[in-house]
Amino acid sequence: MTPIRTLLALGVTAAVLGLAGCKKEPTPATGAASTAPAGETADQFIARVNAEYLAMYPELTAAQWLSSTYINDDSQLLSAKANERYLTQLNSWIEQARKFEGKQMSPETARAIHLLKLATAMPAPKDPAKLAELTQIATRMEGMYGAGSYCTGEGEARKCRQLGELEDVLRNSRDYTAQLDAWQGWHTIAQPMRKDYTRFVELVNEGAREMGFADAGEMWRSGYDMTPTEIAAETDRLWGQVKPLYEQLHCYAGTRLDAKYGADKGHVAGGMLPAHLMGNMWQQDWGNLWDVLAPYPNAGSLDITSTLAAQYRTAYDAELARNAGQRSPTDLAEIEHAAQADIARTMTERAQDFYTSLGMAKLPESYWTKTQFIKPRDRDVVCHASAWDMNMKGDVRTKMCIKPNEEDFTTIYHELGHVYYYLAYNNLPPLFQQGAHDGFHEAIGDTIVLSMTPRYLQSIGLVGEQQQSNEALVNAQMRMALAKVSFLPFGLMIDRWRWGVFDGSIKPGDYNKAWWELKARYQGVAPASARGEDFFDPGAKYHVPGNTPYTRYFLAHVLQFQFYKALCDASGYKGPLHECSFYGNAEAGKRFQAMLSKGASQPWQKTLKELTGGEKMDASAVLEYFAPLQDWLKQQNEGRTCGWQASATAVAPAKPATPAKQG
Repeated sequence: MTPIRTLLALGVTAAVLGLAGCKKEPTPATGAASTAPAGETADQFIARVNAEYLAMYPELTAAQWLSSTYINDDSQLLSAKANERYLTQLNSWIEQARKFEGKQMSPETARAIHLLKLATAMPAPKDPAKLAELTQIATRMEGMYGAGSYCTGEGEARKCRQLGELEDVLRNSRDYTAQLDAWQGWHTIAQPMRKDYTRFVELVNEGAREMGFADAGEMWRSGYDMTPTEIAAETDRLWGQVKPLYEQLHCYAGTRLDAKYGADKGHVAGGMLPAHLMGNMWQQDWGNLWDVLAPYPNAGSLDITSTLAAQYRTAYDAELARNAGQRSPTDLAEIEHAAQADIARTMTERAQDFYTSLGMAKLPESYWTKTQFIKPRDRDVVCHASAWDMNMKGDVRTKMCIKPNEEDFTTIYHELGHVYYYLAYNNLPPLFQQGAHDGFHEAIGDTIVLSMTPRYLQSIGLVGEQQQSNEALVNAQMRMALAKVSFLPFGLMIDRWRWGVFDGSIKPGDYNKAWWELKARYQGVAPASARGEDFFDPGAKYHVPGNTPYTRYFLAHVLQFQFYKALCDASGYKGPLHECSFYGNAEAGKRFQAMLSKGASQPWQKTLKELTGGEKMDASAVLEYFAPLQDWLKQQNEGRTCGWQASATAVAPAKPATPAKQG
């Protein structure tokens, strides 16, 4: 769930963090970058860069939209070449900016030059051949991910499943073996990426060093109006605040899994949770385990998925009625597709309604005609949810493969947060058209999700009348914790792995070993079978081949609670934080919109202070929100042996799995 403006095209084909674009020029494929006029001042330089950037931007977004929604060799070539031209120009701009170092300039220009240097998550070498190689690798890895399939059987019995179908197994099945097969099957799609990723790291590190950074990881950590060392320490501090809450949730989940599957299967070595049993391919969201983890099954039903599924069936029946008579299998497939599109659009309209209730404008008509709501029947696409600003002038879209379930429903609210951020800062100079920092962009929609209280869900007809009882409260808190709290350590470990890969402390021969050691250390999860270096399990998570920095998501899971508390206060709400919904409150909307409109035009600390009154990220609002649940979890876990031994993770060599089909 990544903003395309903040990380154009999710970072893999994009390579752009808050800055991306390329307009076709009559030049060779590598592109002839623009040059600086004689006597140009720093202020004039930035004005020129903003103008050139705005003119170049639509071609790159168009190429990347095409490569994500029509995966084939042709679209990948177009995307790679567009990235190549853009990165050539970006390198030229950065080189031109060097002559202004130490010169007098306005504070706005100084900030813009700083952001320009940090404008890509994929720093490219100056060597044109290496730059071209880098963009080709990036595009190829995204294609591998988007088209990856797990195939079993032979001949007519051969069956291939892509990520969505395999995720459905983890979401809905409670068959231990079926879940293990789906989890292992998806991870085979990453095995062919390993060589490409190793070379990718070499190339982006070379590009980062040419820009003056020690490695690409240091460059990523330099984008927070803090030093790289300070932001690393800041994330450790924030994790220390919330870790005890996660440990209580982990202990509770393990007890329930033991009851469901037996103690020999509910845990793996060292007291860790089995990776394939957590309802999510990467164990980052445990919400799909509601049937296993619900504290009080009959108290305050929050079964959104069943309601949405029923609405889908209604849409399907309506499509059948509109297409009466003899129907071929192709006709029925088309009817099913149309019903899926109907419910996906209805879910999106509900999400839009929350934003408009705060005084924000309705989405432009082009959004509804150009968005990818569901997976097309006729081609491979990247289903990973994303939000896109195509031209910095209001052509906004989302790209999803929506299914009628709670996870996708809340994801829509999240993605529209990116879209409304784009629209709010579209009047700023292009270099400032990004989040205050990347965590801000990810937090906007999730702030809205926190306001989707049981009472709100009841008001829009997704759940029934809610019981006012302690049991119903614990259920509501657990529902949110399974999405929010379970994510926190995952939000840290991906970049901890990549920082080590980039700085060389994690060698290519230890990629998988280090991945599972970090998952064990932070998440307390482990594979049920050994995962040796014949696997490349990091590549089974989009953001690794997609080169999307991930610390932003951890920071967002802290910031969203700070934003939420501030907006609840602005709305005049008095009461327990977890019961607040600012739906329909104009004052909260005004404060929110004011923050969004600042983009990256000022340090994030100032933007945060204007909304919350403080300049530091702080997880105390997380703890305040979940205080009732944390007390309940401590009671449930009393007398149990909690915690895990991270050293027990299974990383021994394993028998090679059947490679996934690509394409």
